[in-house]
Amino acid sequence: MTRKIKVKVHPGSSQEKIVEKNDSEYEVWIKKRPVEGKANAELTKLLRKHFKCREAKIVSGLSSRNKVVEIVERD
Repeated sequence: MTRKIKVKVHPGSSQEKIVEKNDSEYEVWIKKRPVEGKANAELTKLLRKHFKCREAKIVSGLSSRNKVVEIVERD
């Protein structure tokens, strides 16, 4: 099963946290800066850990703070 969520990212933060605004919108603070895709990689890693899912894939907004991420649940 998959679902899509909207994520607002705050790169270069001093902390890492995920705040749920509602069922499909989240705000995520990450330490990595948006250089060479490192922030996106860190974001997907954090989301996989948070949702305990198989995959978190950015489907829209690769170079934006506002992203759409597809969460792929484990079988």
